Amino acid sequence: MEFLHTMIRVNDLDESLKFYCDGLGMKLLRKQDYPGGEFTLAFVGYGDEKNSTVVELTHNWGTSSYDQGNAFGHLAIGVDDIYQTCDELKGKGINVVREPGPMAHGGAVIAFIEDPNGYKVELIDLKGARG
Repeated sequence: MEFLHTMIRVNDLDESLKFYCDGLGMKLLRKQDYPGGEFTLAFVGYGDEKNSTVVELTHNWGTSSYDQGNAFGHLAIGVDDIYQTCDELKGKGINVVREPGPMAHGGAVIAFIEDPNGYKVELIDLKGARG
């Protein structure tokens, strides 16, 4: 078995692609419309689907918002310099909802950003996480 992707539903696919590709530096790996089902799938990630886990962005045509509920937590991305990364993301207009700093009960230095759909993305400073 291998972990292939995580799927999230998005309100505006172009806005979400801008966030994940332009903002976070992921690549659009593939995108396909399914007219019969009235949805579009776009797969984004830092590496190809054969060797990396990716994010599937699902846009259901005619749906402009979703109730995220309280079960989903967040996506997590490792970064080499969390303070610099957050500054760069703010410069791109990305909302940092938790400034970089150590976890409340000890551990890695983390921050949280929010995508255009309200999904949280945890940034984890890899220098501290690697020891």
